[in-house]
Amino acid sequence: MSTTVEKSIEVAVPIRTAYNAWTRFEDFPQFMGGVTSVQQLDDRRLSWVAEIAGVKREWQAEILQQLPDEKVAWAATEGATNAGQVTFTPIGPAKTRVTLHLEYEPEGLIEAVGDKLNIVERQAVSDLEKFKSYIEEKGASEGWRGSVNETMDVGDVGIDAAADTQGDSGKAGVSAKAVITGAAAVVGAGVAAAAAAKKTGGEDAPAAAPVEPVGEVTVVPAEPAPPVGDLVEPVEPPPLVTGEDFRTAP
Repeated sequence: MSTTVEKSIEVAVPIRTAYNAWTRFEDFPQFMGGVTSVQQLDDRRLSWVAEIAGVKREWQAEILQQLPDEKVAWAATEGATNAGQVTFTPIGPAKTRVTLHLEYEPEGLIEAVGDKLNIVERQAVSDLEKFKSYIEEKGASEGWRGSVNETMDVGDVGIDAAADTQGDSGKAGVSAKAVITGAAAVVGAGVAAAAAAKKTGGEDAPAAAPVEPVGEVTVVPAEPAPPVGDLVEPVEPPPLVTGEDFRTAP
């Protein structure tokens, strides 16, 4: 099942400046924290390497539509399944709204847990904020002003455009950081589930106790119990009281 992330940010630069900076794809690692490298193979093909929460992914993407000062849409053709677009809207002579729409498919336990924790969404927010700082400090720059499929109506590009990559994970490795993060997230999810169960059952419902792992169990044979006669001192019977004794007793 795919996940959709859509975030916007306003940058204090003209739309041409914002668009030019975004189309300098090989500069992405300067403001995208999750992107390790981008190699532009030609006007329409890009090779990506990214690492988010310790999971390294690789993919190749094709630009489906590029309209100067308006839109860049893409879809993966190999590797990690993702697609989306970024659009540019002028909101004044020196201000632009940049909107990122991304759809992707998480794969494996680590990414599934990360998806539940909205790690990619938080990364997108962080990257847009870094782009804002980057472009407002850097200012105007030149970029490729050509068009791709200018007259073609590709609409809003979604995950269906990358259908050929489904099942092609594009994983280049999982770091120890990812394993630790994922394990911690799983434990946290278990604690949250126990708390939710307690709340559902009422305030007095017992909370689920954590299950400790069971190690190696050693069975020690019990010592044989001593005979009863060895534990109890023999008791002398009381002297027999006769009738005469009984009458003279005080």
